[in-house]
Amino acid sequence: MSQPQAYPGPLGPFWLFFSPIGRVSREPYMLALGFLWAVFAIPVSLWVQTLEIPGDQTAVVSMEDFVNSHPLLPYMLFASHWVVLALAIKRLQDRNLSGFLAVLIFVPVINFFFVIGLGLMPGEPGPNAYGPRPNSRWAKPS
Repeated sequence: MSQPQAYPGPLGPFWLFFSPIGRVSREPYMLALGFLWAVFAIPVSLWVQTLEIPGDQTAVVSMEDFVNSHPLLPYMLFASHWVVLALAIKRLQDRNLSGFLAVLIFVPVINFFFVIGLGLMPGEPGPNAYGPRPNSRWAKPS
């Protein structure tokens, strides 16, 4: 079996956030997750600031209230899940594991530890079946 060849094109933010193909090392993975969480926190914090809580401090605001007040939230959730899934697949491939294990991000409680754990475990420094080096994507041999 021949070693995968590096893709000749540049790697950019679109590849990092949306493509599940290739490998990504720990630093870009954690920075991308931090950026995603910061971008997602902005509308949530704006919503909390505009929230009108009645005089009763025991009032509970439900997720349904949040979704009804922000109609773009389901799309934001879908996009953020796609980004986390793509990052997890590339991170698993950097560890020379199957990207199929990324389905663990859909399991409550396990997902938090899985996503953080992927950022803490070192990848393989050399070539593997998913790319010639970390932070690369492979090209099919011709």
